[in-house]
Amino acid sequence: MTLAIRVIPCLDVHDGRVVKGVNFLNLRDAGDPVELAATYGEQGADELVFLDISASAQGRATTYDMVRRTAETVFIPLAVGGGVRGVEDVDRLLRSGADKIGINTGAIERPAAIGEIAQRFGNQVLVLSLDARREAGRPSGFGVTTHGGRRAAGLDAIAWAKEAVERGAGEILLNSMDADGTTDGFDVDMIAAVKEVVDVPVIASGGAGTVQHFVEAAQAGADAVLAASVFHYGTLSIAEVKQGLSEAGFPVR
Repeated sequence: MTLAIRVIPCLDVHDGRVVKGVNFLNLRDAGDPVELAATYGEQGADELVFLDISASAQGRATTYDMVRRTAETVFIPLAVGGGVRGVEDVDRLLRSGADKIGINTGAIERPAAIGEIAQRFGNQVLVLSLDARREAGRPSGFGVTTHGGRRAAGLDAIAWAKEAVERGAGEILLNSMDADGTTDGFDVDMIAAVKEVVDVPVIASGGAGTVQHFVEAAQAGADAVLAASVFHYGTLSIAEVKQGLSEAGFPVR
C-alpha cells in the first residue's frame, strides 16, 4: 500500500516569533508560533515542524516552554529542532511534548550522537535535518551547511544522508538552502539523489511557491512536503496542496 504524502507547515522561530526570509536572511515576522500551530492543526496539516533557527548559531537550547505550549495546542505530530546536541536534549524535548526531534549541527559535530539517540528512543523519533546546497567539488554536487546555511560543513550531502541513516536516523528533512524562501520550486534533483541512497522517509523542504511545486517534489520521490511562507502568508492553503497532490495521483490524508 502506498503511504499518503504528508503536508507539513514549518514554523521557523527566532526570538519567540515565527519568521520567514529568503535563504534564512531578511527575516519577516509571520506571527505567534502557538497561534499558527493551532490554525494549521484546524486546517488539516498532517504534522508540524518547529525549528528554532537561531539556536545553534547562538549556542543555546530550544525554547522548551514554547514547545510545551505548542504541543498542548495541537493534536498532530510535532517535530522540533534547533540546538539539539545529544540524548539529554532529546529527552527534555520529548518530555515537553515533541513527537520527533530534528538534529543537524549536533550530528555533524558528533556523528555518534545519532546512534545514541536512536538506541535510547528509537529511530522513529530521530529526524536528520539536512540543510544542503549545490556545491562544486562535491562528488554528488551537493554540500552540507550548518548554522542556518551560513557555514559549509565540508561534507557531501548525499554521502552524509546515507551515513546518518546507517547510524540510526529514521527520517530526513531535506532543505535546499539555494531554494529556501524563493518560491521558485523544490530542488527535485537533490530530492531524487537522496532517495536513491536511503530507505527512510524524506521530507522535501525549500522553494515551494505553487501547488505544482509540491506535486513535482512528490514525483521526485518525497514522502512528505514542507513549506513555510506560502502557508504563513496565505498564498496557498493546506487543502489546496492536498487537492493538487490528489489530482496528480498521490494519496493524501
